[in-house]
Amino acid sequence: MPTILESIRNRVAAEWLQAGLMGETIAVTAGPLTVEEAIGKPQQTDFPIQKGKEKLMQAHFRSERGQAFTDHYGTYSGTLQQVADLPLNCNFHRAVFVSTMNAVMRWQQRTSNTIHCKDCGPQECAAELPEFIRRNYGTPRITLIGMQPAMASAVTTAQLPLRIVDLDPDNIGQIRYSVQIEGAETAAEALEWAELLLITGTTLANDTIGELAEQADRKPVLFYGTTIAGAASLMGWQRYCPKSS
Repeated sequence: MPTILESIRNRVAAEWLQAGLMGETIAVTAGPLTVEEAIGKPQQTDFPIQKGKEKLMQAHFRSERGQAFTDHYGTYSGTLQQVADLPLNCNFHRAVFVSTMNAVMRWQQRTSNTIHCKDCGPQECAAELPEFIRRNYGTPRITLIGMQPAMASAVTTAQLPLRIVDLDPDNIGQIRYSVQIEGAETAAEALEWAELLLITGTTLANDTIGELAEQADRKPVLFYGTTIAGAASLMGWQRYCPKSS
């Protein structure tokens, strides 16, 4: 049984083949961006990319760009056929494929907002999140999957009930914005408790999205970020990323 990411790759690769893109000698490149290239200088300083835990990979396809956060980064260059043939067995290969998919789908005008916001963008995005949630979901219990400091701050300030689950051992057990960050041990309980799952798109690139995406059959799921831009458009998933470009 293929994973969700493998199923997405197989579907996208078939589309690239049908569109005649595989045989073209077009280079697709991806390279890690510096912190300032990726997100500028936001007010908060505890984003994973600022702590060196992740970098933003960026793929260039013709005139468009696509991105993916990853903790396994480097540079890559190849044709779409070569990208489609990459085994999705490590975070680097997954980030190359996801960023490439985002760039190609943007060029095809099938997705948008594939470039991360900068400077005040993360704070402005987070500030608008509580009203977006109230307008679309009411006042649900929220489980945030992936520590996003600006969003966590905005949600707790708005007095919406929140739990946070993260995989970074440096975060687990810490209290941020009056919420103790949980790890894998209580993740299932936190998922069950939630009435809305707010999930980082990075789960696509690190291949932890499987069980999380399946939750959409049981309760509302809202992905956020540029990493999941193409997949969200392809799969019909809800995504929140208003300040990206």
